[in-house]
Amino acid sequence: MLARVQVDVDSVLAANRAFYAAFEARDLDAMATVWERSERTVCTHPGWSTLHGWGPVGASWAALLSNGQRLQFIVTNERVSVEGDVAWVACDENLLAPEGPGGTVAALNVFSRHDDGWLLVAHHGSPVARSG
Repeated sequence: MLARVQVDVDSVLAANRAFYAAFEARDLDAMATVWERSERTVCTHPGWSTLHGWGPVGASWAALLSNGQRLQFIVTNERVSVEGDVAWVACDENLLAPEGPGGTVAALNVFSRHDDGWLLVAHHGSPVARSG
């Protein structure tokens, strides 16, 4: 049983990293591949209202990935939980932006198990206030 849980944790971490790799590469096809494309899909980008359903969520990624801003993600503090066919990763997105200041976003990514692996069903990002 423990080996199965570790396999799930590793698979969820790989899916989470694929999400950030698609974002960094500004690759819309790769981004669409990591998401569950259904009406239950939910996404809250920092500072945005929550988007519901793959149509609005996919359109948001098309806009974000085509805006010309390059971002590098250093993902830290990853915490993975797996409960049956649902998993979530709480993490910090440490953003580096060559065109301006970076920052940190606290993120929660929720995944659903499918025949072809774990797909992202919800993403929520909240900016972390700078201290000092």
